This record gives sequence, C-alpha cells and structure tokens, in this order.
Amino acid sequence: MATDYTTLIDAETWAFIERTNAYYPPDTIDYTVEQQRAIYDRMCREFFAGYPENVTATDGAIATPTHAIPIRIYRSVTPDLQAMVLYFHGGGFILGGLDSHDDVCAELCGRTGYEVVSVDYRLVPEHLHPAAFDDAMSAFEWAARTYAQPIVLAGDSAGGNLAAAVAHHVRGHARAPIGQVLIYPGLGGDTARGSYVTHADAPMLTVRDMLYYRDIRSGGGDVSNDVSFQPMRDPDFSSLPPTVIVTAECDPLSSDGAEYRDRVHAAGGKAVSFEEKGLVHGYLRARHTVGRARESFTRIVDAVRALGRREWLY
Repeated sequence: MATDYTTLIDAETWAFIERTNAYYPPDTIDYTVEQQRAIYDRMCREFFAGYPENVTATDGAIATPTHAIPIRIYRSVTPDLQAMVLYFHGGGFILGGLDSHDDVCAELCGRTGYEVVSVDYRLVPEHLHPAAFDDAMSAFEWAARTYAQPIVLAGDSAGGNLAAAVAHHVRGHARAPIGQVLIYPGLGGDTARGSYVTHADAPMLTVRDMLYYRDIRSGGGDVSNDVSFQPMRDPDFSSLPPTVIVTAECDPLSSDGAEYRDRVHAAGGKAVSFEEKGLVHGYLRARHTVGRARESFTRIVDAVRALGRREWLY
C-alpha cells in the first residue's frame, strides 16, 4: 500500500517540496547529465541563504599526483581550535560542488567555530568509482598533514556515504577522525526492505532515483562487496569513530541510519541515529523555512560541536 504523505508531512515541508520541484522537477534524472547539473545548480542558487557575518571563506586546492582537488575553507572570526570539519557534499555523485552546499558549510562553521573544509571531489560519469572515494581519502590525508586539530568527518547524502567510507578505511591511522556526522546518507542498505519499500516513492528522492545514481556511479562494475562504494557491506564495524546519523523519515534511505547504528553498537562502538519525523531527503535547504528542518540542523550543529570536543551527549 502506498504511503500517505499527506498525514506525515506538514504544510511548511510541503511548501519546501513544491518550491524545490519548481526548480528541480521530479523527472530530472531523465535529462542529460549536463541538463541535470544546470537544473541542480539553479535550484541551489535559489535556496542560497548567504553567510553568517562571522564567517569568511577561501578557495584552494589539494594537489595529487594526477589532478588538483578544489576545496573551500571556512573560518570564523572567533574560531574554536578544538577540531576541524572535513565536509563532503551531496548530489548523487553526479551533481554539486563548492557552491551547492556553500551556505550550509558557512553556517556550520559560524555556529561551531570550527574551520570547515568543503571538498569538491570528482563526479560521475566523467570519473567513475572509485574516483570520488579516492578524492575523499586524499582530502583526509591532506587534512591530517595540514591541521593540528582533530578531524570530524561530515557529509550529506552522497557525501555521507563518502564520509563513512573514509572512516572505515582510516581506522588505525595516527590521525583517525574523532567523530563522524552523517546526514541522510546512502550507505548500501538492503533495497528489498525497510524504508526502501515503505518510502520507495517519497517526495524529493525515490528508489528509482537512487538506483540511477548507484548504477551510473559504478559504471556497470561489480561493487556488491566494495566497502568504499557501500560502507554497510563492511564485515567489520569495530574501531569506528563516535557516529551521529540524522535521517529523514520520508526518504528511502532512512533505514540505513538505524542499521548502521546497530552495526556500530554490535561492534562495541558509539553511535546514535535520529529519524526526523515528516522530513524529506534534501531538507538541509529547508533549515530556514521549515521548523522541523531548523531543529534538525541545530541537532547536526550540536553533534559536530560535541564530537569536536570529544563529548558524547547521547
């Protein structure tokens, strides 16, 4: 039976959904990649909320043997030097960049005081998996060399996948991250059950969308047991950093949060997940117009701040 979203989603969130759909129609994945990017970039500009007064940003690049990875570094005029945040943006691995999540990163910096580095990893289909993961790992290694402060990983959607993949691969590193905050991440859960079934046709993200992004990212390769592609496929969840996962109830990816949390717990680690009632995938852009999204963003900020201070509030 189809899920009745008229009872789950409030009027403010419906207004956000309708505004998003006006700029980024639900059938956008049927367009060419170039058209999708143009549509997505236009939508991001429409939702851009500006910077807090206490934040500045500087563009730079991380040099690798084959290419440069663009980054944007956000600094507060009243910095908190206890930690830095390495942020990976969402966009299905084909969309987004430094501008798409510019204001989100600026606000995260402004409200925590931590320096935030946003990573413009390579996108598909021009650069198939593991290009984005390789860039995420390069960014982590650069941060470990460059910053004296401990590292907190963070990311939304595709970026949440990358943050988790990095966390799984750098266990035992001398500068292993001290925490990770994953915002409605896609972690490779079982698509035959849970929210993948009950919210298969949710507003803002459907299972059809998700499978499109997955297939274009893999390029047809076998990624069934590739932890760098789907962190949930890792047989070993031990020694992961304290983890906070925030998901949207009305999102096919929602079940990944609770399942990932349970796997961390079973391995003896610290993890907590919050399923935000009545919210949809991509709700970070609603943080100034939807009460539930505003509260959730505060939860995210508080989690990043606490993990940076090595505090566990849960």
